[in-house]
This record gives sequence, C-alpha cells and structure tokens, in this order.
Amino acid sequence: MNIEQYMIDLGQQARAASRQLLRADTNMKNSALLAIAELIEAQAETLQAENAKDLQAGKENGLDAAMLDRLALTDGVIAGMAEGLRQIAGLQDPVGEISDMSFRPSGIQVGKMRVPLGVVGIIYESRPNVTVDAAALCLKSGNAAILRGGSEAKFSNQALAKCIAAGLEKAGLPATAVQVLETTDREAVGHLIAMPEYVDVIIPRGGKGLIERISQGARVPVIKHLDGICHVYIDVDANEQKALDVAFNAKTHRYGVCNAMETLLVAESRAQEILPKLAELYATKEVELRGCEKTCAIIDAKAATEDDWATEYLAPILSIRVVTDVDAAMDHIAQFSSGHTESIITENFSTSRRFLAEVDSSSVMVNASTRFADGFEYGLGAEIGISTDKFHARGPVGLEGLTSQKYIVLGDGTIRK
Repeated sequence: MNIEQYMIDLGQQARAASRQLLRADTNMKNSALLAIAELIEAQAETLQAENAKDLQAGKENGLDAAMLDRLALTDGVIAGMAEGLRQIAGLQDPVGEISDMSFRPSGIQVGKMRVPLGVVGIIYESRPNVTVDAAALCLKSGNAAILRGGSEAKFSNQALAKCIAAGLEKAGLPATAVQVLETTDREAVGHLIAMPEYVDVIIPRGGKGLIERISQGARVPVIKHLDGICHVYIDVDANEQKALDVAFNAKTHRYGVCNAMETLLVAESRAQEILPKLAELYATKEVELRGCEKTCAIIDAKAATEDDWATEYLAPILSIRVVTDVDAAMDHIAQFSSGHTESIITENFSTSRRFLAEVDSSSVMVNASTRFADGFEYGLGAEIGISTDKFHARGPVGLEGLTSQKYIVLGDGTIRK
C-alpha cells in the first residue's frame, strides 16, 4: 500500500463529504445515528467475534489486564455504544444556530451563525468504543471524520466502521463522512497531521507520549491536553466537612482519569485541624501521601520532591503542600498546574471570586470536586475530550466545541456609502 496516496485519497473523500454534510439537516443526521445504533445491536455477534481476534492478539503481545478490559466489546459496552448514539441523536443540533443579530446604521443586519469545523482527524488508543463516540459527535456537529484507532483494536474498529458506513448510507449520507483508517502504519498518522488542505483540526486521545508526538509534528491545529495536574485548595475559611468530602472524592473516586486531584493545598491555619482527618480517610483507600516539610510534621507522609508537584500520578498517590494563604495557593497553581481543573473550598465569597477570576485553568470550581470536569456532568451530553488550550475550544469539548462561528450579513440591495 502506498500510504501517502492512500491518505490523500482519504483526505479528498473527507473534504467532499464535509461539503455534502453542510446540506444535511438535523433529521438526516439523527436518522444516521439511530441507524448506526440499530446496526451495532444487530451485529453484536460479529463485532464480538472480531473483537475476540484483538483480545487474543493482545494477550499474545502481553497487554495487561486493564488494557484488555478497555479493549473488550462486552454486551454492556455494545449496549452502551448504542445508547450513546441515541443520546447524541437527542441532543440539540448546534449547526445553523444564529445569534447576536443586530441592525447597523447602514441598514444591514449583522450576526453570527454556528458552522462545522469541516474535517476532524481523531487519533486514539485502545478502546474501540471511542470509534463510535467520535463518529457520532462529528456527525451530529456536521463534520466529516477521519479516525485512526490503535493497532490493538484494528479488527474491532474495522467491524464498527462497517456499521457506521451502512448507517450513513441508510440515512442518505455519504459513507465517506466517517472513515476509519485501514492501516495501523504510523506513517499514516504522519500524513494525517500534515494535510491542512484536507483536515481542519486534529484531536489526539491517549497518553501523554502520543499527544506530545502529535502536537510537535502537526501542521494542522490540535485540540489537546497533555496532563491533568488538578489541585484542590482548602482555604482558611473552608467548611471542614465540605473540605473533607471534596478532597477525598477528588482523589479517590477514580485514579486513572485526567480530572482526579493530584495535589492538595491546605491553608496553614487549618492544616493541624484538617490534615490528620484527611490522612485517616486516605488510609482507608491506601493512598500514598507525599508532603512538604510542614505536611510531614503533621501527618505520616513521604517527603515530596520538586518533581511531585509537576506529576500526574493517575494512581493512589497524592502530593500535599501547606501554604500560607490563597495567594500562595494561586502562586503554586500558576507554577505547576497543567491548566485542567482547580477547586477552592471556602465560605468566603470574596476569596472565591478572586480564585475564579485569577486562576487560569479550563475549569475553576468553588466547593466542588474536580471529578465534575466532564462533558456529561456539564450538560454537554457527550464530549470528544478535554482541551487545556485557549483556542479554539477550552474545557470539555462537546458538539459546540466541534463547531465554529462565521459572521452573516443581511441586506436589501444595501450598498456602503
């Protein structure tokens, strides 16, 4: 296979399909989503047979139990994919929405219309259900998609691709609106991220290594986040029970997720009171604590190194720092945060407003767990990922994040004088 020509062909087909999608109304897109859901349910046995090939190859290649679990298309995962498609079909279509219309003294009306980005390339690892999620979100937002899954899920992804293509055609849309790469050759990724004439944006989903490689080599804009180094700050005016509840949940609800707390900051005047109680709670979950000198003087914790403050553990490990006040907490966050999510626990309105205004992350919270930084929890229905960039989308990227806006002008033979 000539990889370069193959990718050019995919790009040309995707660009053509994106123009056809501009003519697709909401009913057509929803019909396609519902048809794909029905096909996935009807083809469950076939999907699982192909998935079994990936699972067997994964075992032979030494994939660990967690990876194999993410790879498996169980009955529950298949049902979840179908339900997810139906939920996205039920979401409001952002495309074509007109806002901010105003009359100008010249006689024209000026406003904005929400439009698709065009062609979205998505590069992801392991979980084959991402193939369906990505296809559904791109389709509902009017974008053509080029999807490149991990080699460990190649049989599963191709089987899902057939269901997606059939569903699109059943609804009268081009099958090329969603294309799943048939090759797992890394050269294909190199071409995908360097085709601005065919691809409008790249979204990498996976480990930090993957995202760094994509970001460094891309000639196409990238929506990404590299790390989820999230903080919770317990302020001098914090309610103790709220502080205990939030700090425990933010760390232990799930470990291997980007919105888990990795560093806890505690106001010095509250440390003696709160840290021992938190240490007891963390001990019930066998969380390893790494603390600054003041922390270690209060509770049993390993001495934290400078690297700890800049580490996304994705594990039952927590770094803790005692700080003098909110200013010191915000200074620490400014230095070490990855710009994902930060939360303050306080009953002081003025302090909370300062924290919201001055902390520069994609999600900033008051008296809430960082685990809420999620598209579903924000009411977006679904998300394609979390962006810590400032352009063009920031935070959980849902349907609106997969669109842009253009100015529209209405006149009546109006000329500029």
